[in-house]
Amino acid sequence: MDLSFVGLGAMGTQMARNLIGAGFAVRGYDPHPPALERFARNGGQPAASVADAARGTDALILMVVNAAQASQVLFDDGALEALVPGGTVVLMATCPPGSVRDLADRVRASGRGFVDAPVSGGVAGAHAGTLTIMAAADAALFDRIQPVLRAMGDKIFHVGTQPGLGATVKVVNQLLCGVHLAVAAEGLSLASRVGVDPQVMLDILGGSSASSWMLKDRGPRMIQPDPQVTSAVDIFVKDLGIVLDAGRQVGAALPLAAAAHQMFLAATGRGDGLADDSQVIRSYDLLNRGR
Repeated sequence: MDLSFVGLGAMGTQMARNLIGAGFAVRGYDPHPPALERFARNGGQPAASVADAARGTDALILMVVNAAQASQVLFDDGALEALVPGGTVVLMATCPPGSVRDLADRVRASGRGFVDAPVSGGVAGAHAGTLTIMAAADAALFDRIQPVLRAMGDKIFHVGTQPGLGATVKVVNQLLCGVHLAVAAEGLSLASRVGVDPQVMLDILGGSSASSWMLKDRGPRMIQPDPQVTSAVDIFVKDLGIVLDAGRQVGAALPLAAAAHQMFLAATGRGDGLADDSQVIRSYDLLNRGR
């Protein structure tokens, strides 16, 4: 199966590398030349445009920023028409469920298949090939695309047959991730405010029933003044915005997600949008300063 891959950012580069390592021929595109250079060093075939990348391939994998970018790539830039008749679009970006359904309708109207397959696991999971992939597609298409998905992740779930269901599962995942991250920052900020050594607090929480994966992963970076960026604040501004939009569409109250979103939004508004997302703790520290 010949593949095309659009979106060779921090995660996409690693995902494409794992596909190449699994023996797939992969042609790729990204608007940033350094990304294409990395892709070529990993054994990929760089393309001059998204249409050139998709031309004649059996499946197009999209790891783009959002649904608007996916629509641009597919319909405005010619990727869908360049894909072989009967080919498959695999959307792996985090997008609103309603937007995913709209994209799927347009793709399937062209006679091509659509797999709604967002991922969780971050850059580390993309690098290790241990992503969790939440795929929605009809059973036959899911079976056909599974070898591709298994080259990128080791936890592959078929969450349903209708596009948008994978996106909905990812929405719930991001809701919990964002809230867990924000409340970890809130707790550590409180501990620091009253004079408890943050490292001691982390050591205690990490072995208690209050622990979470987000606390263990982000907590150590929260107490660093300028940690390496593994996932930016702006990503959670976007993802929790998607969570809240999804809740509004179905009339679901999401008060904790809304509160967490405000703390990430405050960090972005202060100029920390490109900082590591652990630095949402700065929003709490500033609220508590001088009290």
